[in-house]
Amino acid sequence: MSQGTFSGLLTVALFIAFIVGVFWAYSSKRKAEFDAAAQLPLEDGPPSHGTTQRTREKAP
Repeated sequence: MSQGTFSGLLTVALFIAFIVGVFWAYSSKRKAEFDAAAQLPLEDGPPSHGTTQRTREKAP
């Protein structure tokens, strides 16, 4: 297999993977999950990932 054939096949494979990813992202089955994730920054309350705010200690 020549370099050109390999490059062409790789391009086609990556294009197909891209198309599958687009269909997955815009699938109506995923809409509810993506809508919930989009609202996370707007929710009140502490962060859910476990980080805490650091407080500065005053120097004596």
